Amino acid sequence: MASLSVRDQKLEQQRQIMEHKMKQKRQNSGMVQANDLRVGSAKRPISGSRSRELHELGNQIEVLTVGDDVGEGSGEEEGESVPVCSMGRDASTDDVCADAAVAPLQNRAQREDSPSQTAEIEGSVEGSVETFVITPAKHGTLYKCRIARDRKGMDRGLYPTYFLHLEKDYGKKVFLLAGRKRKKSATSNYLMSTDPTELTRQADSFAGKLRSNLLGTAFTVYDNGKAWRKNHRDPPRHELAAVVYDTNVLGFKGPRKMTVILPGMTPDRQRVTIAPQDDSETLLERWKGSSLDDIVVLHNKTPVWNDETQSYVLNFHGRVTQASVKNFQIVHDSEPDYVVMQFGRISEDVFTMDYRYPLCALQAFGIALSSFDSKLACE
Repeated sequence: MASLSVRDQKLEQQRQIMEHKMKQKRQNSGMVQANDLRVGSAKRPISGSRSRELHELGNQIEVLTVGDDVGEGSGEEEGESVPVCSMGRDASTDDVCADAAVAPLQNRAQREDSPSQTAEIEGSVEGSVETFVITPAKHGTLYKCRIARDRKGMDRGLYPTYFLHLEKDYGKKVFLLAGRKRKKSATSNYLMSTDPTELTRQADSFAGKLRSNLLGTAFTVYDNGKAWRKNHRDPPRHELAAVVYDTNVLGFKGPRKMTVILPGMTPDRQRVTIAPQDDSETLLERWKGSSLDDIVVLHNKTPVWNDETQSYVLNFHGRVTQASVKNFQIVHDSEPDYVVMQFGRISEDVFTMDYRYPLCALQAFGIALSSFDSKLACE
């Protein structure tokens, strides 16, 4: 018996040593630092009275130039590019997929020619919250949001509630959405509601849901409609977004890679309706089959390796303060300087989430929730 006890002690010591080494590996070589200076991206000058328009029609994305009659509120100066915000990733203990971390570089004075985040209008809620959260963002407008994760209570350690607020001046916040993972579901299933206390499908405040595949590598964001069934009169629900995470066979060697598939936008900036009546019509299956009509494919911006910090870096412009594997920026390959969405950690349970056209708040929140979910294929 004594020999077994000694053996158990040695095994426990070895396990602790391995855990310590893995923790060091996540916090050092795998870290992705956020750089407040522009990293790995050439700046293209834009005249002071012009702004950019990301216009998606199907799978085509064009960069259009708006004429010289743009109002003074645009605030862009000669030589500035469209404002970019970047985010980082962390290797905290709650991150199951500890593949790599993106960390913001510590506060560093911005150069005079760095992009200014005040160069575009900051969005606010217009009309009812229920309508606002499903309406595409106005062009030329940045919606700055914050997500708070509540893990207090009997079961919120396993099923935390996420609260999305739109940030306003002087620290004010406007509640938009709440989300929580459903219990006893075969796959990850998050309900999203415009009422922070009513997170059920039966409630009038039910806004939509996020559902994953079995491995937690592919997610779909739906509106509040019902799944299509043959001979049912109810119109089928709409798919608003799909998110695919590449499986990371290299372990800690690199950051997450994401693909985001969205319905396309019409010339008058309305979202194309994607309401599948069979599996072949879903966003995921269209993307897998390279049927790119009426959809837009985006990716997360690839961090750049920094030899000085021995880590990956992205430019966050002060919107992120902590490293996290969850942090990301979403861009189109043809226009990497136009950040459609950014998400990143600023404290243990608080994250920033900023989005622009063509996303709406419900789409962006669903994409952010997918980043919180465990990724079995990355374990």
